[in-house]
Amino acid sequence: MRVAIVGAGLAGPLLAALLAGRGDTVTVHDRRPDPRVTGGGEGRSVNLGISARGIRALRRIGLWDDLAPHLVPMRGRAVHRPGARPVFSPYGADASQVLHSIRRDVLNGMLISRAEKDAEFRFGNACVGLDADEGLLTFADGTSERYDLVVGADGAFSTVRGLFQRGRPADYRQDFLPWGYKEVAIPAGAPIPHEALNLWPGEHGLVLSHPNVDGSHTGTVFLPLSRLAELTTPAAVADFFAARFPAVPDLVPDLAEAFPARPVGHLVTVRTSPWHHGRAVLVGDAAHAVTPFYGQGMNAALEDCLVLAACLARRADLPAALAAYQAARKPHTDVLADLSARNFAELRDGTRSPLRLARARADRALARLLPGRWLPLYTMISHTAVPYADALARARRQDLALAAAGLTAGAATAALAARILRTDQR
Repeated sequence: MRVAIVGAGLAGPLLAALLAGRGDTVTVHDRRPDPRVTGGGEGRSVNLGISARGIRALRRIGLWDDLAPHLVPMRGRAVHRPGARPVFSPYGADASQVLHSIRRDVLNGMLISRAEKDAEFRFGNACVGLDADEGLLTFADGTSERYDLVVGADGAFSTVRGLFQRGRPADYRQDFLPWGYKEVAIPAGAPIPHEALNLWPGEHGLVLSHPNVDGSHTGTVFLPLSRLAELTTPAAVADFFAARFPAVPDLVPDLAEAFPARPVGHLVTVRTSPWHHGRAVLVGDAAHAVTPFYGQGMNAALEDCLVLAACLARRADLPAALAAYQAARKPHTDVLADLSARNFAELRDGTRSPLRLARARADRALARLLPGRWLPLYTMISHTAVPYADALARARRQDLALAAAGLTAGAATAALAARILRTDQR
């Protein structure tokens, strides 16, 4: 096929490598200049956490091993509370269950370079028109090209989605969280755990940091948009952090001066249907943008590409292949949207709750006592390729086992769980 992919972010280049690798002629169009020259987009998260689904996709195109020098393992969360030592909680039941921190611009650049071996990239080439039935793309310079398949990989505010849904029956819902974020630089040598996601939860906000290979951290400050609008001067910033997050100014020496000028990132969830029409289809945030609080937005987008490529390979009929792709993915990305929104409260409030922390420890203990039979929800989401909705259903069955026991941990709970789950072979 002749394939056009609109968007050279993360999903677009990966899908280009997959499809070009099987013999399709692939052209990637992006309205922006080459990000390898200009760097990442303003207001977008600088750091990403790669988990099992993303690793699987990156292995498929032979890129995972090349990323090793640019990765920092995050073995768990280090939760910081005023006046106390950080509490470390591992991400999984064994040492192999870690996340990997990487800078967005590094991953994006390496994906483009890998895909360029087999696909063509045209930067500064904005898509302004689409006839989805004919596969005809029109660009800002007035030129048009016809393709067998057009893929919208152009993000939460997708042009391709708007063009092929215009004038047709379509569901579309866009929910903005009334919170935003700004990122700050924590220099190397800061007295915080390096191979961890560091969190400073608070009643009025959330601060977290991702490690970088040079020993520094990228800090992300999540606050209500109304509060961010007030922090416009060094004095206002200094007063706020001294009162709410007193540890942060010591970690970010230029916080008061730098914070007002940093761009605000927005948090949006997008649900839409259909994902396809005629010769056009959506992947990643264009189909299902989620908030970042489960760390799965990028991982889910890369997993989309694997599923779409598999559906295209199995079915000669294009409409049937695109319908199969949506049927395989949408129920699960809808669940992911709910989980991501719910995990915001977990990160902000649950990490301060002794009861929630005890439950997490019980989950890990049961996973060790019943290897392969008991899997915490977080483990299934981040460290396996179990579809999201299936993971949630299994976690709910496990919750019933714990509720029936009236316990949070220990051998009695493990024995009861084993009996309840005896018939569960998933």
